[in-house]
Amino acid sequence: MMPYLTDSFGNAGSRTHQFGSEASKAVERARRQVADVVACDPNEVVFTPGATAASNLALLGLAAHGRAANKRHIVSTTIEHKATLEPLERLRDSGFEVELCPVGRSGRVDTEEMQSRLREDTLLVSMMAANNETGITQPVDEVATMLAGHDAYLHVDAAQTFGKFSEPLASSRIDLVSVSAHKLGGPKGIGCLVARQRKWDRPPLEPLVLGGGQESGLSPGTQPVHQIVGFGAAAQLASGNSEANRARTVQLRNQLLDRLSADFEVAVVGDGDYSLPHILSLSFRDIDAEALMLAARNNVAISNGSACTSSSYEPSHVLTAMGFTEQESATVTRWSWGPDTAIEEEELNALASSIRRLVV
Repeated sequence: MMPYLTDSFGNAGSRTHQFGSEASKAVERARRQVADVVACDPNEVVFTPGATAASNLALLGLAAHGRAANKRHIVSTTIEHKATLEPLERLRDSGFEVELCPVGRSGRVDTEEMQSRLREDTLLVSMMAANNETGITQPVDEVATMLAGHDAYLHVDAAQTFGKFSEPLASSRIDLVSVSAHKLGGPKGIGCLVARQRKWDRPPLEPLVLGGGQESGLSPGTQPVHQIVGFGAAAQLASGNSEANRARTVQLRNQLLDRLSADFEVAVVGDGDYSLPHILSLSFRDIDAEALMLAARNNVAISNGSACTSSSYEPSHVLTAMGFTEQESATVTRWSWGPDTAIEEEELNALASSIRRLVV
């Protein structure tokens, strides 16, 4: 990224001089690197400030088409990220009918439940590839297959799986994919919306921001070349090393769970058979999550929810959707790590000692 903050400082939209040409080539190289992860055409990658902006564009950007086509029905789930739920609420307020499929204690949505809600006037099905709080993967591949005979658009929030578990995202039946670079080791403040063509037709999106023709007119504004370059490099590295990265994150998960389970009454939230190896949602019996985070703050950096909602004192909407009471939710903490994370035995001992002080 550094050369594009110093020597190659051109605007990628300036095509009349060498500086702009170099920047434009760097952006297009990164676009190919991102596209390769999910086997789409580079022209189908729209760079955005992150997955939140991408999801807003995917959902709100379809509204005009939905009204024109008289398709105002949308299916989603109760455990979606706020970047999906809040745009859906705005669509509901403007006359769309939004149905949210429930989940149980498994934290996983049922494909047949989603299928039962499909209608002829269904415009969109929106779901996450894996939940950002629990790490529970969702049946994206099954839903894509289910929609083979339906013309509803399928949007997938893939912030947690892009570059890590990307295989289901390569399905040509998935029309829209939201991604954030920082979830795979890239810089914060950049992401993309993959908007796949159906035959020769792009998804009928309208921009939410006006003022330029960048990114096919869907995400106007001067392209942050250094961030885009960093995103492309991170996507290529994460995808190329995905199997080795999975093995390392599984090893750390097992190491952490074995030690914590040996010392405390701890339960994994959701169906562990469908959990990502780099996210754990853990409930410690009779230990308040806030107290645990405070006691262990010098040992680990953990939270009681996603970063986007951790400032709220309300119970997690994800845990509530899974049927957790407020008291149960108060015992849950979220643990996550990357493939380069390592925990030494003495660090685990110190962590256990910090938590043990809370046990009466």
